[in-house]
Amino acid sequence: MIPDSLFSLPDPISIPVEGELSTYPVGRIFCVGRNYAAHAAEMGNEVDREASFYFTKSALNAVLSGATVPYPPGTENFHHEMELAVAIGKPVFRATRADALDAVYGYGCSLDMTRRDLQVRERNKQRPWHLGKDLENGTVLAALTRKADWSPDDNKRIYHNANGETRQDATLEELIWKIDEVICHLSGYYHLRPGDLILTGTPVGVGPVLAGDFLEGGIDGLQSISLSLI
Repeated sequence: MIPDSLFSLPDPISIPVEGELSTYPVGRIFCVGRNYAAHAAEMGNEVDREASFYFTKSALNAVLSGATVPYPPGTENFHHEMELAVAIGKPVFRATRADALDAVYGYGCSLDMTRRDLQVRERNKQRPWHLGKDLENGTVLAALTRKADWSPDDNKRIYHNANGETRQDATLEELIWKIDEVICHLSGYYHLRPGDLILTGTPVGVGPVLAGDFLEGGIDGLQSISLSLI
């Protein structure tokens, strides 16, 4: 006899897929830190070119593009970070660069929303970044495009606007660690599986947003993303 649970947990978020009736359920979210040199510099950091590094965010704290969410508690410096998300479609462990992209299901736009003041405070004390990064409604995810219909070419533009003002404007060429390199490296530490998302970092131009702001962004050829703050 299977005992009853004391309570129910929220269902995991599931992302629409262009041209599909089925959706992509999200299990884990891995984020690559400092993957654009200019963004690292604007944050006062240097890039570690020996290897990429990561932090994680809870899928239960994610919302879909188009959501309206409250300005988060505990911060006076809430930032937007526009990113390319990579969705894993098959199990992979210790991938080589030759087969890393074979594990990809598709790609999408994402926002890594950040309580910057809390992130910096904890970083300066050599503590984990969770208060700054893994917050409720802190990951925004747009519809995915299957890899057969889109490729992460270097010339693809990635941009973000706040209230119609362009703040971030770059190309994927600026990624320090390319997608195959990230999958190859990360899969040396985790058995990656379907449902895993990798957010690949943000370009220069991050900045504060306020209640009442409307955020939108995009990457050439992918479904755009938006978020309203109240």
